[in-house]
Amino acid sequence: MGIALSEDHRLLVGAVRDFARGELAQRDAEWDRTETSCCEALGQVAEMGLMGLRVPEKYEGLGIPNVCYAHIIRELAYASPSVAVTVSVHNMVCEIVHRFGSDELKREVLPLLVEAGGLSAFAISEPDAGSDPSSAKTRAEKADGGWRLTGNKMWVSNGQFGRWYAVLARVDGAPGALCMFLMDAQQPGVSRRTIHGKMGIRGSETGEMTLEGAFVPDHHLLGEVGWGMRVALSALDGGRIGIASQAVGIANACVDLMIGYSKERQQFGEPIASFQAIQWMIADSYVETAASQQLIDKASWLKDQGRPYTQAASMAKLYAGEAANRIAYRAVQVHGGYGYVNEFRVERLYRDARITTIYEGTSEIQRIVIARELLREG
Repeated sequence: MGIALSEDHRLLVGAVRDFARGELAQRDAEWDRTETSCCEALGQVAEMGLMGLRVPEKYEGLGIPNVCYAHIIRELAYASPSVAVTVSVHNMVCEIVHRFGSDELKREVLPLLVEAGGLSAFAISEPDAGSDPSSAKTRAEKADGGWRLTGNKMWVSNGQFGRWYAVLARVDGAPGALCMFLMDAQQPGVSRRTIHGKMGIRGSETGEMTLEGAFVPDHHLLGEVGWGMRVALSALDGGRIGIASQAVGIANACVDLMIGYSKERQQFGEPIASFQAIQWMIADSYVETAASQQLIDKASWLKDQGRPYTQAASMAKLYAGEAANRIAYRAVQVHGGYGYVNEFRVERLYRDARITTIYEGTSEIQRIVIARELLREG
């Protein structure tokens, strides 16, 4: 299914490609080496409008369609998977604020989200609630003019620099009632700690958060009381397109590095690109990146058309994430011993690719989602 971009959107994707490869690629290596946050680049990212990709124009964003958005995340990931996931998670929160937020909340917050200081985060996982967010124990207690949140959140992307948190919490006195709140982290009662020692995407902030009576105004409830899982699943459906696009960006970078290295590296008196074993690894990788992009384009198009896309998004994330890991493996293999040291980028991409089968729903969760949709159709 070929989906063409408009000329304006094609130019935008090209501008992001040039920016990412010119400004982010080298910095990504340093963020990885030092485990420092890529959020230092958010000023440039915001200047390009990338903080507001999914914020409507009436709220000062770009409001681009999902098909174009997915291509932009891919181009960011080609140069810096850390920046790509930072932008993807942020725009995922922008979407649910626009879809489920009150008019007052949208007028108040959406224009702030397009700025570098308005970075948002998605906080649903907990120490004992990962793939099953319905088991969240964070509590929301009604207070004068709003709610007080108490609990612990884990694995929060954008978890240190972020200001606006979409927080899943259980309402006191209403068993089983989960709600999603948009919380301003710049207040007492919110403490955050960065998680270090990650295998990959070390430039992306991952944190844990403790809430001790943090206040959320009434109009910062997303949807209605009891809509928490509905909002969370809606966010994850869209987020999976972003992570699939991140995976393709990583895979595309691996393919290009394989091609370049195989033409230069000499063995037995000729470039290793002349060996069938190398050619097949490159060919298989290229086919898998193309197939991944087709799945992403279909899911994005369905979403743009307002049609059901849950299964399509899970298919895209499952295939693209698993393919990125296979392709990164091949890239290291093609580079031989050089691929095993961090002087060569394929070593870093191999580590970065691993997370794409875990966050926004593991590959196993995607298979469950796909199977349920198929069985429901029967």
